[in-house]
Amino acid sequence: MSIRKKILLYFSATVICLLGATLFFIYTLFYEYREEEFQQRQKHKITSTLKFLTEVKEEDEYIIQAMDRMSIHEFYDEKLLIFDHSKKQIYASIDDTLIPDAEQIIAVLSSKKPWLEMKDGHYDVIGMYMNHENRSYYGISKAFDSSGYSKLDFMRYVLWFTFLAISLIVIFISRYLSRKITQSIVDITKKIHQYDFINNDAPIEIKHSENEVTVLAQQFNELMKRVKEATSFQKHAIHHISHELKTPISILVSNFERMEMQTDIDDLKIQIVNQKEETKSLSEIIDLLLEISKAEMATNLPNGAIRVDELIFDIMDEISLLHPEFEFSLAYSGLSDDEEKLTVSGSMRLLKSVFMNLMLNSVRYSANDEAKVNMIVNEKDLVIEFINEGAIISKEEEKFLFNHFFRGENSKGKAGFGLGLVFIHKIIVQQGGSVTYSSLGTHTNVFTVQLPLS
Repeated sequence: MSIRKKILLYFSATVICLLGATLFFIYTLFYEYREEEFQQRQKHKITSTLKFLTEVKEEDEYIIQAMDRMSIHEFYDEKLLIFDHSKKQIYASIDDTLIPDAEQIIAVLSSKKPWLEMKDGHYDVIGMYMNHENRSYYGISKAFDSSGYSKLDFMRYVLWFTFLAISLIVIFISRYLSRKITQSIVDITKKIHQYDFINNDAPIEIKHSENEVTVLAQQFNELMKRVKEATSFQKHAIHHISHELKTPISILVSNFERMEMQTDIDDLKIQIVNQKEETKSLSEIIDLLLEISKAEMATNLPNGAIRVDELIFDIMDEISLLHPEFEFSLAYSGLSDDEEKLTVSGSMRLLKSVFMNLMLNSVRYSANDEAKVNMIVNEKDLVIEFINEGAIISKEEEKFLFNHFFRGENSKGKAGFGLGLVFIHKIIVQQGGSVTYSSLGTHTNVFTVQLPLS
């Protein structure tokens, strides 16, 4: 069932049920009120008749008949009986209505139970025990409330008509509201169904301002963006990896052929060393691609407190073994006595890979065999700057810096695959930070990493 039909069904059913219950409650209250009001009128009739009888000292048949004629039209189809203290009948109205249970009613009435009410079909029957001028009397009234039932029938018809009319109105309103509420969802569903993933680069636009629909459209656009990025990366990866692997593999095969024909041991050793370097190049490409894949897929990496300056010092020691001629200097700014401000939370393995890549880039692209690392401590984050002198990246190239396989003009003639900065960017963002590039003047590169403090 569609959302539109569910809204129509649930809203209409709920309102109609509440309406029906309310009207039924009103009818029930009116029904009870009619019965109560009519019984009070019967009680008043009994007491007024008894009072009149006791005021007539001598039995005057003419007066009693006159009283009957005056009151006969007060109730429709009514019978009134009054008995004295010995339960002897002293008055009976002239109506023909029968009260077959009169003796049983009188037997029940007493000073402890002075009131009895019951139904005889549509007739209301009441019994009363009264004390008038120190004498006990009993009164029984049986009557049909023609006026009350007529009003009750009229009210029932009015309530039924009201129920049907309001139900139809609710159904029409529910249909209109369901269409209006779900129109934006229908629109975005239609756009998603008609969306051409291959040829359409434009995001889905929603004219309506509903928050949920806007979020849904934004999430879909974000999903399509990621899928397209993944597809683009896959296409570029296949192209570049095939290109990067084809050359070393061709060289590998060629070297093996030369080695096979080589007779000089020294030349053979040189070729073996070259072959070893080419094989390492292949390994580096594969390892870097695997690291990027792990960074993108990892969701539950072990996190812990990392002392950043100690990690950088460790990396410096490792790089010095590979490049003993290169020097790094580490400087602090804004550091107080609280050394916890040098501690961040994250994955030790990934952050080490990030800093290692940035510092190796400083080695590769430095013009004077030295680089600086500045650590700036703020209230909520830690900023690490990696600075080296060398050819800078142009403003036009900066926007492509963190794209897969991009390499700037300053990287010509240097080994690399255009994947290191992509890896760095993904890891830093995953750790809740940011990485940016800037240049100082025309000969200084600055990579800035910002990480939230633990």
